[in-house]
Amino acid sequence: MSSAATVTVRRLAWAGVEVAAGEVRVVIDPLQNTADLAGFQGMPRRPMPGIGASPGVRTHALITHLHPDHCDRQLLTDIAGSEGGTVGCHAPIVDVLAGMGVTATPQTLGERRQLGPFTALPVASHDWRGDDQVAWIVETAGLRVIHFGDTIWHGKWWQIARDHGPFDVAFLPIAGVMTRREGFTPTNQPATLTPEQAVEAAVVLQASTACAIHYDLFNNPPYYTEQHDVRGRFLRAAQARGIHAVAPGDGEPVPFASAA
Repeated sequence: MSSAATVTVRRLAWAGVEVAAGEVRVVIDPLQNTADLAGFQGMPRRPMPGIGASPGVRTHALITHLHPDHCDRQLLTDIAGSEGGTVGCHAPIVDVLAGMGVTATPQTLGERRQLGPFTALPVASHDWRGDDQVAWIVETAGLRVIHFGDTIWHGKWWQIARDHGPFDVAFLPIAGVMTRREGFTPTNQPATLTPEQAVEAAVVLQASTACAIHYDLFNNPPYYTEQHDVRGRFLRAAQARGIHAVAPGDGEPVPFASAA
């Protein structure tokens, strides 16, 4: 497939991504309010940019899971209350969101929902704590992207590729975060993909471009510790594997190569 000229793709802050066309945009895991993160992840290293849309643009938010760095309750409430705005989630968490004051549209795994020119569907993903999590596929004529929240390495990559690939862009966390949290026995295993694992996931997913997300914003040892040189490792691992990899800054467009 080739990229659609009328579609724009931006990386937002942290794990956030925006795919937009005309008067519709889809934002995945948008984050703007960080006060709830201070105790575990710490405060962000730089100010959080806004994600404001232009007048007349309908915003549809999708969330991968309920962790507060991916599920910004205040922002989601604003989006759900905006003209034509919606919030999409995996069906098992819709009642939790309702209890948080967020009205959401539930979807089961593989269930498609039309959002203007875009189709969105959730597929399997896995969380280090065992919490409910999904990845989101967003597609339109000439473009298909997949976005993972803070997933770990798992066995569903190949099934996703068979059922839904190839992808123009795969958005993958790269921080390889090491965590220490009350109630969880400390281990020396990362709670999110390492840079090298992210590249391997992109290979399996048949992604023309791998885009780094979920890194270089929070670092709060010993509770939440990013691994060393994750951006450099990601780009070097991608080069070694022949993968086109990018790591744009907050709010920057995502330069992606067309799929063959």
